[in-house]
This record gives sequence, C-alpha cells and structure tokens, in this order.
Amino acid sequence: MGNCCCHEKQPRRHPLQKNIGHNSGVDGKLAHILETNPRSHVDIIRTRPTPTRTNVPRCNKIVVALYNYMARDVSDVSFKKGDRMEVLDDSDGDWWTVTHLLSKETGLIPGNFVAKEQSVESEDWFFEEVSRKEADKLLLAAENPRGTFLVRPSEHNPQGYSLSVKDWEEMREYHVKHYKIKPLDNGGFYISTNKTFLTLTELVQAYSKNAFGLCHVLSKPCPKPQPQMWDLGPGVRDNWEIPRIQIKLVKKLGRGNFGEVYYGKWKDLTVAVKTLREGTMSTAAFLQEAAIMKKLRHKQLVALYAVCSKEEPIYIVQEYMCKGSLLDFLRKDEGRTLGFEDLIYIAFQVASGMEYLESKQLIHRDLAARNVLIGENMMAKICDFGLARVIEDNEYCPKQGSRFPVKWTAPEAIVYGRFSIKSDVWSYGILLMELFTFGQVPYPGMHGREVIEQVEKGYRMPKPTSHQLPDDIYKTMISCWDGKPENRPTFEFLTHYFEGFNVTSEIPYREVPD
Repeated sequence: MGNCCCHEKQPRRHPLQKNIGHNSGVDGKLAHILETNPRSHVDIIRTRPTPTRTNVPRCNKIVVALYNYMARDVSDVSFKKGDRMEVLDDSDGDWWTVTHLLSKETGLIPGNFVAKEQSVESEDWFFEEVSRKEADKLLLAAENPRGTFLVRPSEHNPQGYSLSVKDWEEMREYHVKHYKIKPLDNGGFYISTNKTFLTLTELVQAYSKNAFGLCHVLSKPCPKPQPQMWDLGPGVRDNWEIPRIQIKLVKKLGRGNFGEVYYGKWKDLTVAVKTLREGTMSTAAFLQEAAIMKKLRHKQLVALYAVCSKEEPIYIVQEYMCKGSLLDFLRKDEGRTLGFEDLIYIAFQVASGMEYLESKQLIHRDLAARNVLIGENMMAKICDFGLARVIEDNEYCPKQGSRFPVKWTAPEAIVYGRFSIKSDVWSYGILLMELFTFGQVPYPGMHGREVIEQVEKGYRMPKPTSHQLPDDIYKTMISCWDGKPENRPTFEFLTHYFEGFNVTSEIPYREVPD
C-alpha cells in the first residue's frame, strides 16, 4: 500500500565544520572595542561566480509555453501560454533562440517559461522545484478549492514523486496531505500497489475521476507562480549598466541606512530602485561586488537587474517585493497576524537563501530583518548581500557605534573584523528573535556598548515571555550564538531544520473499493 509522506525530509544531524580561523574566542577587548578598534577591511571569502549554464544546443525541439510573456526588447519574442515554438539554440541557460510556430518570428525567449512538448514538465500540475513547505503555502491559498493538487519530484527518491493535495477536516480547517508516488522497477508509477500506471499523466487522470482512498479526488491543478526573471531583458543581460534616463522613479518607499528606496519603472516593468547617497561607497568597489551579485541565482535572493553608476547617486535596479522589508512588515497589522506556520516558512526561506551563499563561500555581513524583503504569498528574499563590504560610511563602523549593527554582529567580527559564514549564522539567530517577536528590537533596553559588554560575559537574550516560542526553536537560536564560531550550525542544517519543523502526522493511505 502507498503511504502518505508524513515526514518527507527529516532534519539532518548538526554538521560540524572545521575552525574558520585561529583566536576565535572573544576576550576583554570587547568592552573597549568602540574606542580602540579601527575599521576592519577583511576580504569576503568567495569563489568564482557560478558560470552561466551551458548545454549542447538541441535544435528542432518543440516546446510549449507555460506562461504568457511580453517581449522587452527588439531581440525577444512575445508568446502566450500554450503557444508552440521550435528551439534553435538552448545553449544559454537563461535565453533560448526559437522560432514561434504561429507568428513565424525568430528571437529569444526566457528558457524557464517553456517546457518540451508532451513532457511531464509541460503539465499544469507538475512543479519542478518546489519543497514540501512551498507546496503547502501554494495550495493553502484561499482561492484554491478542496482537491487542488500538484505533483513534484520527491525529496528522498530521485526516481519518485510526491502528490500534494489540499484537504480539510472538521470545522473545515484546511491543510495539505502529501502522498508518495513510487516508481516501479519495470517502469511506471503507483501510490497504491493495487493500482499502477505507465505514466504520471495516467495516474493523475485516474485520481481525478476517483479518489481511490486519497483524501479527495484531484479537482484542479494548483496555479503556478511565474518563474524568476534574472534580467530586465536579453539586451541588458550582459550590458547591465543602463542609462539613468531609462529609469522612472514613481514613488518613494522609504529610506535605508545608505540611501532611499523607490517603486519604479523600466519601460513597462515594475522594479525597485535603491539610490545610494553620494560618498556611500567607491563606484569601482561597488561595481566589482555587483558583478558577483548579478551572477547569483537563487529564488530566496532578490534579483539584481541593472545599475546606473555613471553619476551619483548610484542606482541599484532590482526585483520589486510588494510588501517591503520583513522588519516593517512584522510591525504592521498584516504582519502581526501571521500564524506560526508563516513564521516557520519565512525562517526556512531565509535559511535556504543563506545556504546558497554558504555553498558559494559568500558572506552577507549584514543579515537582519531589515535586509529581507517580503512579496506575494509570503515569499521572503534576502537583499543587500555583499553591499556591507564596500560601504564607506564612517557611522557604520565600530568606532562610531551609532549605526553600526552591533546587536546583529558576531563578537569575533566586532573584535577582530573576522567576518565569515559563521558570523552570518550569529546574525541569523538575531533575525529569528526579530521574527518570532514580530519586529521587536534585539536586546531591548540595552545600548550597543552594553550589549558588547554583556555578550562578552556570556549573556544571551532570554526566551521571550510575551510570545509563544517553542523551546526547540529557542535552543536553535542559542546554538547560533555559540561563542565559538565552529560550534554554530551550518545554514544547510538550519534549512533542513525549519523545513521539517512541526510536520504533523498524516493518516496512512487507505484503499477504497471501486
């Protein structure tokens, strides 16, 4: 008999990593660091940027559009969902050359907007890169009726899949059931051994007519969110220094540490524009860092689209996130009504984005709720990764103290200037406290110098009494604040921890007679 995926991914054991550097302990210098320690210019650990994916061109392949797309340049082609195109060259990971079979136009299209005709990937119900928690969030959207479903690759079995279905129990409390779709040795798939199918499509069609023991008959595919776009258009894919005249600042959204943030437009596209006030950073240093940021590809990182750096203030043109910073969101009415599962989901997403940076040996240096942005459907994305390295604002360094983020910074980074992925883990623990206290300032009632002195003595923020915070999560925060960096968890561990947190048991699959 098939089984419901009750615990599809268990948290991994805490993987210890080797020491990131000598003298990682923090001594009495902490008490006097604000006066005595000059600003550190320790380099960020990094590897070469991930190169653009290159495949052998597969000509004469027919693909079908999964979404609508409106051309943004003279070199790309518009299409509608369901349109068919012949691929002439797909050797670039982001933009493919195709001929539209209806309009006969030839040009570029975003490769992640299409799938091979008659493939599993072309089905409306197939979601290629979705975790269990993401599936829950998508399916539980209010507009989805009971029986809304999706199929995704199994996180355990590389040959298997998972079927996720929206259901309800008593009092119509909605939740999601997850079922394992297992492969047969000789080809085909099954949920229950009594009913096997040659293809996933046949399996879905069968359970769309009869539940056969599932929680509900499969009623409709879950709506697919549009995939991430990493460029404004093919014409600015490589030449992403764009003329300032192309950017229209529509509405000021707020002010950050280093400038102002606007809702803006590039042609007809909505973008966010961060303006960096004059003297904030060296243009050359910023462009060097931006070149690395532009190469990063992860759905939990805000996409950097373009820059305008020929004159000051520098413009950073990036992905627009409609709900703004996580910190501001948590302090507003909508944020304060978030349920526990929403908070866990945000914690998981931030850890996932940081795990990606960890895998690239890149350091954020300023991870905090103010540098996480929130979009539709509680999508969380990290922003400003890499910018802290090139800031030249004297007020943002230890010797000034007024705006240096002491409360978020690991002790070894304050004392010795030793920033690492482990100092980012410390900051993540502070972010968790911000998250689960709905935007409360860390170390309430304490100023920066006092925080440094108390942390040196072993003080850690206590578990908040005014909020329902599980002991297990508080223990995880404490582990992020270990005085020895090498003892702190990895972001890989934290991702799996929050992905598997509070997964309730599901009822087993029950066969129902025809």
